[in-house]
Amino acid sequence: MTRLKIALLAGGDSPEREIALQSAAQIEAALDHSKYDITVIDLHGRDWHHTAPDGRQWQVDKNDFSITVDGVRKAFDYALIIIHGTPGEDGKLQGYLDMMGVPYSSCSMTSSVITFDKITAKRTLAGRVNLAREVFLRRGEAFDPAQIVAELGMPLFVKPNANGSSFGVTKVHAPEELPTAIEAAFAQGDEILIEECVAGREMGCGMLVAGGREYVFPITEIVSKKDFFDYEAKYTAGFSDEITPADITPEVKAELNRMTREAYRTCRCSGVVRVDFIVTPAGVPYFIELNSIPGMSGGSIVPKQAREMGMSLGELYDIIIADTCRK
Repeated sequence: MTRLKIALLAGGDSPEREIALQSAAQIEAALDHSKYDITVIDLHGRDWHHTAPDGRQWQVDKNDFSITVDGVRKAFDYALIIIHGTPGEDGKLQGYLDMMGVPYSSCSMTSSVITFDKITAKRTLAGRVNLAREVFLRRGEAFDPAQIVAELGMPLFVKPNANGSSFGVTKVHAPEELPTAIEAAFAQGDEILIEECVAGREMGCGMLVAGGREYVFPITEIVSKKDFFDYEAKYTAGFSDEITPADITPEVKAELNRMTREAYRTCRCSGVVRVDFIVTPAGVPYFIELNSIPGMSGGSIVPKQAREMGMSLGELYDIIIADTCRK
């Protein structure tokens, strides 16, 4: 049996690099090596390399997306993208793979661009899901903190427009904190969002469409022991509790599932994604963001959701690979 030659693309250039490497290691261990010839490729800037068990490194030839090890060239049949942030979630890598004619596991380039850019995602989904009010700022634009507070109220969130894992995100409790929070967000990029704070419970909703079948995963409630679900709360043991399935009413579950489907379809997603919401005390979900390449490390939400529905991580990626190889 000929094994599918898979490049498992990991690392990346964002602050989420280490989490992406952990996710990739988890997936490599879960995949069936009798079916797949897996090569882990670490992407860091222009350096794309594979590290052999003996420590030797081999560079990827980006002209044809191949690697030559000890004189033997391997051209990859498929790319499994496990890179959070750039260049995996923002569409750059997908554009390259499209040019190479190599199928891959994630959303398309267009879908990735839409979902990674928070203001674009919100404008795409306007009228289809509930959205928090926001003020959008580009670097260098004048702004009036008093006017922003008057429009959005307190508390509010300041966040980079294109980033993940809550890097550069600040919850602002008083007007005098706003300029510092804006500065912190601009340290991560040239565009930021200032959003009203919607009080409620945070929910993570996984979804996959493959093989003509729709998989809507059990919903997870995320209970942060910090002021909000920031990087430390996400990836440090003891800083959050994740409850799967979430203890919610059938009506709230149905509405979350509806909005998750709406976001997936409207943004033209493919592969597995996670859509995050805040559910108000009145039971009204508000969209936070769509993660086109959700975390797959040992503590990540989607693998827990898959297990809850009786699906191992290896089985999940068997489904994704079989579906995306056909496209």
